[in-house]
Amino acid sequence: MIKLELSPKLYHYFVRPKWFTEKYIENKLKFILADYNFTNKSILDFGCGIGSNSIMFNPKDYLGVDYDKKRINYAKKMFYPYKFNSFDGINLPASSNSIDYIIIIAVLHHINKDDIKNYLNEFRRVLKPTGEIIIIEPCFFKDSQLSNFAMKFLDKGRFIRSKEEYVKIFKDDAWQIKSFKRFKKCIVYNEIFFNVVLN
Repeated sequence: MIKLELSPKLYHYFVRPKWFTEKYIENKLKFILADYNFTNKSILDFGCGIGSNSIMFNPKDYLGVDYDKKRINYAKKMFYPYKFNSFDGINLPASSNSIDYIIIIAVLHHINKDDIKNYLNEFRRVLKPTGEIIIIEPCFFKDSQLSNFAMKFLDKGRFIRSKEEYVKIFKDDAWQIKSFKRFKKCIVYNEIFFNVVLN
């Protein structure tokens, strides 16, 4: 997982301030996930960063994990009593068959394909048999060249992919993609929501 350059505090204030999280992440998620009921469901927020997504869930059901220990420590201070743990890049800090939903928001475009494949094995281990992965990522589309160019220029992620590339990564690893939704964020960003389950 790629570490971002900004300190957790600067990242919080300039990249993911509360108003931005509410307008572009939380409100969008509430709309996209309107059919989901997260009550008493265990949530693992993969690549949680400074923990901004945590407030959408019940503290007792939520676990945020990230490779960057500084961001984890910051999240613990800012979003107590939510739980956060660092991730060593190999083993997720969760028991086998213990998680109902893995949430991944704007993380995979920072990770190369081989590492994603390794993480999918861990996702498979910690998810319950009926578990699900919910993903929101920047995405390239052939009919949106201006947005594609803007995302390449503005985004720190080195691995923004097309819808077809995401489909291949997950299907090649025996995951079933249930649905796709395309939407805009901040005018220039094209993003996709998709959810996957075990075949």
